[in-house]
Amino acid sequence: MDLDRESLGLGVKPALLLVDMIEGFTNPECPLGCDCPEVVAANADVLEAFRAAKMPIFYTTVVFHGDEQARVFRERVPALNVLTPQSNWVKVDERLAMREGEVLVEKQWASAFRGTDIDEQLRAQGVDSLVVTGLTTSGCVRATVVDGLQYDYRVVVAKEAVGDRNAEAHEANLFDMHAKYADVWPVADVLADIRMRKSL
Repeated sequence: MDLDRESLGLGVKPALLLVDMIEGFTNPECPLGCDCPEVVAANADVLEAFRAAKMPIFYTTVVFHGDEQARVFRERVPALNVLTPQSNWVKVDERLAMREGEVLVEKQWASAFRGTDIDEQLRAQGVDSLVVTGLTTSGCVRATVVDGLQYDYRVVVAKEAVGDRNAEAHEANLFDMHAKYADVWPVADVLADIRMRKSL
């Protein structure tokens, strides 16, 4: 049975958070990657809308600078060890290349909030809500969404702009996030909301 919950939507000042849209996850040649051009294209659409509305944009990447960082996580998923500072895999997918004023947050764990200063950076810009996109739905996206709620941000997940290697895990986690932690909106609804704000 579903829990009763309120649809909160976005607050007064939303930010876009692209979770790990990096070469290591969008390029199937990487052991961590998958072929997901439709997810990249949906991210590009959301990114364009936020840029047009001059709203804050944050990206995350995963970079390990030493053996001591996220040791158990890397023991559990050895493929993570390719994400070194010198690697191409940690770079933002060039189809979503960053522009001046946009922020890249390095992380070592699943959540964008764990061990980073992203909360302080969001608060400094007056952000009160997040549109979350990226990879993967069952991993870093979900962890970031849960922590976003726990840091008292309203969170909207842009449905077609998140993806997973496993289709069943993708659907199950979208269902679960919508049930407890966030509103899951079609990208079309996210675009309509952001464009409406731009016109005000």
